[in-house]
Amino acid sequence: MGYFLTREAFDGVVAELGKRFRIFAPVRKKGAGRFTDTDVILYDTVRSGSEIVLDAKSDYAFKEALTPLSEVLFYFTEANTQAASFDDRPILIFARACDMHALQRMDQIYLCNGPEDPFYRRRRELVHFALIGCSESFPNCFCVSMGTNVAPEGWLFSVDSAPDGCACTVPDAGCAPLFAAAAAREIDAAPCHVTENKVRVCVPETVPAAVRTHSLWDEYTVRCINCGRCNFVCPTCTCWSMQDISYTDNGNVGERRRVAASCMVDGFTDVAGGGQYRRKNGERMRFKVLHKIYDHRQRFGNDMCVGCGRCDDICPEYISYSNIINKVYDAAREG
Repeated sequence: MGYFLTREAFDGVVAELGKRFRIFAPVRKKGAGRFTDTDVILYDTVRSGSEIVLDAKSDYAFKEALTPLSEVLFYFTEANTQAASFDDRPILIFARACDMHALQRMDQIYLCNGPEDPFYRRRRELVHFALIGCSESFPNCFCVSMGTNVAPEGWLFSVDSAPDGCACTVPDAGCAPLFAAAAAREIDAAPCHVTENKVRVCVPETVPAAVRTHSLWDEYTVRCINCGRCNFVCPTCTCWSMQDISYTDNGNVGERRRVAASCMVDGFTDVAGGGQYRRKNGERMRFKVLHKIYDHRQRFGNDMCVGCGRCDDICPEYISYSNIINKVYDAAREG
């Protein structure tokens, strides 16, 4: 069933949903971009539908609602450990189709890659989604090539922005009465999705060993500055490191934190004894790219990359990830 809501009615629906959920959605932060006169769109808690950005792609993904940049896992003393408390209220996240596919990748990594991660699981069980429709492709998106332009099932309702309101599809029986009461009229609606991107990629079915030593990676040893921005905006990058914070001089009382990490930055591959792997930035780029479009597929049957294009948007050196994929495809054909 579909409903058309005015902006005011949509504000009221979001406010009512806020009584049941903590709502995370893309929000525009004025003047908080890379330069003082630019904005940034990132996920934050909202109380009103007017705060939600529906007509632009967020610069950052939703994943911090599930995997915070820094999270205390437990506290320890000399004899005991105690799991850290967390906010256990249900969460409603407004996300686009590519990000909902990214959630599937996160589930595969945290829940299907050996023993389940209990800290991820406890948050994952609280999460519900509202789908933001895409009426047009945004710059650098290549979701069609990655097969992520149509959202998987599991969302409570969808919302598509219109000049004078919002069109919503509501398959969830629990939410339907709320929308029906607020709707200006019932409509035949389905979430919008794009069928074509300006950016297209070809993903290789297999990657010969020769590609791993190909000269194409040398370019990124020079161009990449290993800032890690591409990892931190990516909805499927899930690497982290551990930090123990001691409260006492003997180190026997403190807390253990999980902190977001990046395969592109210095220190990620440091090992005991002073060893370090993938010293060159080109080697790090090779590891990231092949993990996204080949290694993950060998284990789970789908590519880790969902084609959101945020890595291209954020890179200060204007490195195009989609171009790299096509270069890998060409190199793979060469053998």
